[in-house]
Amino acid sequence: MKGTFIWPKETNHCVFEKARSLGKMEYMQIAVLLATLFAGFANGQGRQQRILSQAGVSYISNYLPRYVSGCDTYTCGTNAKCTISEGRPVCSCLNLHMGDPLVQCVRVECQINEDCLGSRACLNNKCIDPCPGFCGLNAECHTRDHVPTCTCLARYTGDPYTSCRIADPQAACKPSPCGLNTKCEVINEVPRCTCLPGYQGSPLSGCRHECESDAECSNHLACSSNFKCENPCQCGDGANCEVINHRPKCTCPNNWLGSPYVACRPECTYHSDCPQSKPACLNQKCANPCEGVCGINANCQLRDITPICSCPKDMTGDPFVSCRPFEPLDLCQPNPCGINAVCTPGHDNTGKERPVCTCPTGYIGNALISCQRGECLSDNECPDNRACIDFSCQNPCTGRQCGPSATCSPRRHIAVCTCPDGTRGDALVTCNPIDSRSSFNYARYYRYK
Repeated sequence: MKGTFIWPKETNHCVFEKARSLGKMEYMQIAVLLATLFAGFANGQGRQQRILSQAGVSYISNYLPRYVSGCDTYTCGTNAKCTISEGRPVCSCLNLHMGDPLVQCVRVECQINEDCLGSRACLNNKCIDPCPGFCGLNAECHTRDHVPTCTCLARYTGDPYTSCRIADPQAACKPSPCGLNTKCEVINEVPRCTCLPGYQGSPLSGCRHECESDAECSNHLACSSNFKCENPCQCGDGANCEVINHRPKCTCPNNWLGSPYVACRPECTYHSDCPQSKPACLNQKCANPCEGVCGINANCQLRDITPICSCPKDMTGDPFVSCRPFEPLDLCQPNPCGINAVCTPGHDNTGKERPVCTCPTGYIGNALISCQRGECLSDNECPDNRACIDFSCQNPCTGRQCGPSATCSPRRHIAVCTCPDGTRGDALVTCNPIDSRSSFNYARYYRYK
């Protein structure tokens, strides 16, 4: 094990003082013992004491040499350093670190004021501004060399560490920093300059009247007796005012009556204010609602003040566009007949023009109500024993085709008349019974007739 041998100076002094009081022989013995002591140092402190005791210097044990262990064999904590003091290792935290040097040291912002900037102080190992809450009311704080210093605000006096009071509330306006025609007042300890009433401009350089003549105002304003640019209009009630080159011009609104410098009133307010020729009060003006409303040749009648347009009785058309004389085709426009019916101009029993309604070819029904397509248009659309009669497949034998005693059979869409057996004759007229005598006589009669 490595180590360092240290012989204290006090030991040398005591040993040689003791030897000085001994004889030559005794001195030689001590020298031998000392040599033996140094040679056998590795054998331990107990042997050293025994050797010195034999020499009669037992009190020298307090000054024995020491064997010290170095920092390279001793480990301190995290962020700690090891140094040798009086021959032994010593652990301590690094600069700006705190904690247990044998375990761990933690870095801190500061340990003393000098670790911080001059405007900060070290408190609880942190560099902080010491001013907050340090000074009194109405005082300001400045930190120099880590020490806060308090002073009263401008125009304040008193103890800055307790409270400062204002010396004069209007001191900031004495003398006034404002210009002519202004007012100075202190607001929040700051002087404020404003122009006096009726004046304008820069309060710091001076204020003046808004105007001295009309030329100093805009064209639509005039300089009043109060030296202000104001609207010069002073027209009558209901009048319009237009300012031209600082001068007012008064006029009544269109269609209004009266004097613009006294009062203007509308032509009417209610319909009753208007004459019969213009019975309606529209936009405060009397007017005829029919003017320009109806179409050409149309009639216009008022219902209250609402215009009603219509064509004359002998004319037709759109009364809001144009009316024209009636034409025969107009009787069928719009179609007055029933569904699917055809309208054609005609006359009634008196010869007066009227529409005539008929069902078109192939349709049946009441033309005034509705026409429906018939069952057929020709015999070919019906069965062999039926004929197309009035657009319907009917039996062609209606009882009027053949003679009274003839037989009618519907075939190939027509009525076929034949005389029954035992009869003869014209089936369309009559059929007579067959008799041999009557037949002979009839034949003779027919032959010689």
